[in-house]
Amino acid sequence: MKTIKITILALLCLTIYTQVHAHALWIETAAYGKKGTTQEVKIFYGEFATDERDVPDKWYSDVNAFTLWLVSPTGEKTKLSTAEGESFYTANFTPEDDGVYTLLVSHEAAELGGTTKYHFISSAYVSVGKATKINTEQNVNPLKIYGDDNKIYGKNKSVKLFAQLNGKPLANKAVSVASPEGWVKEVTTEADGSFEFAPLWPGRYVVEAQNYEKASGTHNGKAYDASWIGSTFSFEVK
Repeated sequence: MKTIKITILALLCLTIYTQVHAHALWIETAAYGKKGTTQEVKIFYGEFATDERDVPDKWYSDVNAFTLWLVSPTGEKTKLSTAEGESFYTANFTPEDDGVYTLLVSHEAAELGGTTKYHFISSAYVSVGKATKINTEQNVNPLKIYGDDNKIYGKNKSVKLFAQLNGKPLANKAVSVASPEGWVKEVTTEADGSFEFAPLWPGRYVVEAQNYEKASGTHNGKAYDASWIGSTFSFEVK
């Protein structure tokens, strides 16, 4: 009987891990904005590739208690108010300066998945005026994905992005690319954290980088022996 109980518990922990590990949080917004014009932002949680967008009260643990930050081209950081929608949260801001704005979410789930701590991260960029150069120092997320420039990419043309963990290149790690057609591809980062692929369809894509490692500690009074961190970046292809 004891062996059966242990087996059931292990399977339950595995189920929790699989469900959480498969889901991601991501930000969607237009790549370009205009001074004095409201810019809409949406935050989703689910599986982009299979068009699964969970309703907010079904998000894992307290992930729906995330904070959305906006960093202006001048470095001013502002907390944006969010409102609950049917299958997302929405926010908006009105750009006042030319330059690239950075949107950030970084949230550690209150609950452990078995004995694993989960950290959900996402970032997005909005260009206003002619500026497209991304200032990566304004993205303070521990795990981040970014390009040299913020832009709408072209179909069948190479997209080069970078992944960075704690200020260092995320080298030799698998990164997933999900298309609006349900196509998912894994690419491996180079030593400098870069990776490339060519999108086959127009529409929005979501890229996710992850890092899983053995790490012990306590989180909200509970012991954990592993840590998972996942970061997304979405962009448009025409």
